[in-house]
Amino acid sequence: LHYCCVCHLQGGKKGKAGEGLLQWDSERESVLQALVQLLQLDIRSLWSLSLVEEEFVSCVTCCCYKLLENPTISHVKSKPTRDGIIHLLGVLIKKYNHLLGASVKVIQLLQHFEQLSSVFAQAVSVWSTEYGVRAIIGEVIREIGQKSSEELAREGSGVKSFASFLSELSGLVPELMIPNISVLITHLEGESHNMRVAVCEVLGEILVRVLCGDGLDESGKADRDRFFDTLQEHLHDTHSHVRARVLQVYTRIVNSKALPLCRYSEVMELAVGRLMDKSVNVVKSAIQLLAAFIAHNPYSCKLSSADLKKPLEKETAKLKMMKERQEGEKPVAVIKASELWAAMEPELLVTVRAELEPTSETEKQQQEGVETGMVEEKEAEDDRATAVQIAQLLRSDEDTPELSQNLPPTPQKEKEAEKEGEDSELKKQEMLVQYLRDTETFALLVERAISIINTMLYLKTTSVVLEAVQFCVTVCEFSVADSLSGVRKMLPLVWSADAAIKDAVVQAYRRLYLNPQGDTTRVKAQTLVDSLSELMVDASLGTIQCLEEIVQEFFGSGSTLQSTVVQVLWERFTGKRETSGLYRRAAVLLLGMAREVVLSNLDTLCSVALGEKVTEDFLLARDTVITICSITDHQSKGAPFRLPQDHQLFTCLTQAIADGKYRHGLSFYPHWQSFMEQAVRLLYFLAESPDQLCSRLLQRSARLLSDQIAEVNCVCLAQLLALCGCVAFWQVSHLERSVSTELRRRRGEKEEREEKEKANESAVEEELGLIGASAEDTEAELIRKICETELLAEENLLSAFLPLLVKVCSSPGRYSHPQLTTAACLALSQYMMISPSVCEDHIRLLFTVLERSTLPVVRANAIIALGDLTVRFPNILEPWTQNLYARLSDEVPSVRQTAVTVLTQLVLKDVLKVKGQVSEVAVLLIDPQPHITSLALNFFNELATKDNAIYNLLPDIISRLSDPDRGMSAEDFNTIMKQLFSYITKERQTESLVEKLCQRFRTAKTERQWCDLAVSLSLLSMCERGLKRLQECWECYSDKLTEPGVYQPLLSITAKLRRGAKPQLKAQVDEFEKRLTAVHTRGLENVESPEMEEESQAKPSVSSHGDDNFATPQKSRKSKKPVITFSSDEEEDEEGGCSRLIHSPLYSQHNLLSKEIYVFCL
Repeated sequence: LHYCCVCHLQGGKKGKAGEGLLQWDSERESVLQALVQLLQLDIRSLWSLSLVEEEFVSCVTCCCYKLLENPTISHVKSKPTRDGIIHLLGVLIKKYNHLLGASVKVIQLLQHFEQLSSVFAQAVSVWSTEYGVRAIIGEVIREIGQKSSEELAREGSGVKSFASFLSELSGLVPELMIPNISVLITHLEGESHNMRVAVCEVLGEILVRVLCGDGLDESGKADRDRFFDTLQEHLHDTHSHVRARVLQVYTRIVNSKALPLCRYSEVMELAVGRLMDKSVNVVKSAIQLLAAFIAHNPYSCKLSSADLKKPLEKETAKLKMMKERQEGEKPVAVIKASELWAAMEPELLVTVRAELEPTSETEKQQQEGVETGMVEEKEAEDDRATAVQIAQLLRSDEDTPELSQNLPPTPQKEKEAEKEGEDSELKKQEMLVQYLRDTETFALLVERAISIINTMLYLKTTSVVLEAVQFCVTVCEFSVADSLSGVRKMLPLVWSADAAIKDAVVQAYRRLYLNPQGDTTRVKAQTLVDSLSELMVDASLGTIQCLEEIVQEFFGSGSTLQSTVVQVLWERFTGKRETSGLYRRAAVLLLGMAREVVLSNLDTLCSVALGEKVTEDFLLARDTVITICSITDHQSKGAPFRLPQDHQLFTCLTQAIADGKYRHGLSFYPHWQSFMEQAVRLLYFLAESPDQLCSRLLQRSARLLSDQIAEVNCVCLAQLLALCGCVAFWQVSHLERSVSTELRRRRGEKEEREEKEKANESAVEEELGLIGASAEDTEAELIRKICETELLAEENLLSAFLPLLVKVCSSPGRYSHPQLTTAACLALSQYMMISPSVCEDHIRLLFTVLERSTLPVVRANAIIALGDLTVRFPNILEPWTQNLYARLSDEVPSVRQTAVTVLTQLVLKDVLKVKGQVSEVAVLLIDPQPHITSLALNFFNELATKDNAIYNLLPDIISRLSDPDRGMSAEDFNTIMKQLFSYITKERQTESLVEKLCQRFRTAKTERQWCDLAVSLSLLSMCERGLKRLQECWECYSDKLTEPGVYQPLLSITAKLRRGAKPQLKAQVDEFEKRLTAVHTRGLENVESPEMEEESQAKPSVSSHGDDNFATPQKSRKSKKPVITFSSDEEEDEEGGCSRLIHSPLYSQHNLLSKEIYVFCL
């Protein structure tokens, strides 16, 4: 048998073997079964002393263990062989005293063969259950528990095998692990994180399958609490793998409903804290645990903490009143029988003595005569017995049951029963208050977790984003309060470049909204429409555009609900089914997303939303116009689709724009303005000769305003100016988009006809592409000429309104109405889009409005407009860049938010050159508004992707932020610098920055600047080369080391360098630290010895440079080392070159604003 086993192991390596080996695979199982049957018999008589020889047992066991060394023994195909070996060894352990040998062999094989962990876990469980040898578990666990940390830390110790073995064994026989758990818990204090993970998993299995439920005794509850405390401690383990696995163990416990209710809040708070962990795996596991808490919570997730606050206060007040009322009631005096007897005993004794003792000589003689008689003695005894019984009854504290049953209820007993009822009500009220408190705590933790996880949707780690998306789906499915915020926030991820994230978001929305439940198709369609409509209520334009991608995928999937959904949408829009205005607007937008709006539906759309009742709901009219515009978004190539000017659609639009201004008050102005902008856009998209149509619209509006000159108010004038600006804006867009496209199309058709007529002419020019290029230049020049000379010519109606706009904007004291000022400034910026000359003439006025206007909305709109002007005319706006950056410190948060958004787009699209003014963006990293802080952080995250951008800017940012005139606190400076220095990861950049910052010590004038430079040095990821450069620049900062603010940060550098350093580097660090400490304690003049002076003279001196020059200083050695320079440094110095004139189309790829660019919340 031993020979066959060895041949089997060698047969896998050699291609062929003998005939016997070819049949071994099929016969091996039968051989093992035969051996099991043989050893189960009583074979002791085969030996002389009726004792089975050890050599025989060793022969069989060696063969079994040799077979287990096969690498394929853990595979599925080897299961029969594996089971046969396990049962064979089980028989040997039970009947042939192989227990100790088996436990030792298990440890040895686990140490050398990692694949045997699952095999031996199964084997040990079988031996302990089927063969009743429970001692084998104790022996094996004792051997593992006795392994020291040093022994497990050695390579080849088999620690992974031991950990895997324990984890799998606890899953098979958790109840048998409890008696031996004390041996394993010692490994929780060891250095091996694998063993800590294994022990925590063992504890988890025991808690899930053994120590769970309400039927535990006191000992079981004590063990359960002790195990939970141990797991909670290791949620803060030093190793991230342990923290992640403990969170996974808790997830299984929660899913199995084995977590006691009293620990819910405590464990959940720890899980929320782990969301900020540095390890990605820990964060993912924490999100999974929180999702499990929400899915299996015993509280009401649908209520928010705000909803629970009032009920909790009400019930708490009720409980307080009940306690005060109970304490205010005076307790009824209850007199016990013993107290009553003690009070009446003296009087009773006197009375008894007086009655029983003789008072005269005659009675004494009679008593002596009576005592001689038997009858009189018996009566005396009866009297004494009666007295004793009376005393016993009086001494008893409670009446006997026989007496109490016959007595009627007393007022005292009634009060006791009433008191017991009050105590019961008080306990119920206390339980209710405690439940509400726990529910509120749970709701607060859920809200906190949702807010943190929502911010993770845009992290760069794909796995974390996927977990966050899944969490948002879970909280939405369980109708958790504020769950819709995460669902809306993840919607833009449908445009993610990562296919996995995009698919996850699409699947999430399909699961939440596009797979409705219902008995009939109609019910399902209504549920789907309700869900999508709820999502679109109060949604921004960006959210609606993202949702369009989801809806189009649904309608492109061929679902059976499509026709029914479209029918329900039309019914809601037309009013056949009574619904609110919000859901009517959602219905028409969904129809546009589904591309179900065709030319045949225009009459229906006009009659319902743009007819006589258009002034009643301008928002419905606006959304209807947006839906009609979807026709133009999907036009096929060829001649553009245009409708005649007398079409009903344009008649309704022009009438609604012109007449709607005078029928409503100030509250309807924003609604009318948003409708007007979309309507003018539609006129230019669909109408033939839209400039003529809009010219007549302006004339009609101006005429109506002049006819009512006596009643003209500022709102009406503001509406007229807003209309002028919108027409000017879309006129430019029409020329550069539609007219230019049509010219190219016609030129292409003409060239195709000419090619057919003259196939061989101008062949060389066509190959070089000269004809097309010159033609495109001619067309672009034609458009520029029209914008420059014709749009604002005297005969053009637009020119008539420009002086009025300038007058309103330049006279804020005279024209102080908010709507009028806002409309005039916005219209002026739209006029400036027409040509460079108009922009140059009024750019100073627009920046004056930006700086001096008291209205935040005017300043915000001006920033957006100037961003577009910067894209369109960069040369004109370049000298005014500093004024744009100044708005980053605006006092109003909405203006700061707009400024940082616009500047982020301009900088990242290389429209603005990155300069030292970026320090103003860095200040926003500590802005009190979290949203602005996140925008600033996103700016630097994106800027860090550009080569050396932040590295080149850091010295300037440090100088500007440490300027005494700014007055920034040291804490804020450290917070900003910590974030910025996290982007410096290259060793060469670190080395160069060390030198640059050290040079700054020479020019720094205040102690605060010294401290800021020292802190900046301490934030660098210092390396050996950085330390060397720091030592070379010793003269720059050595005279400042007496200041604690300089000494402590530099000392922290040595502490970081010492971690994990090699002996040689550690010696250099120690020497540098001694030098720092000596100068700090005794002063530079008392430390520098002649030897040090000679040494410093031998070392090259570093020349100082000006504050604005960051080139690496040259050494004063004869043999100069090459200076380290970066390409970005060279680019930064080349600032004197000529900038080029850029005329980009209004809707080019550099345009940073969306379709609602000028619609800013008033």
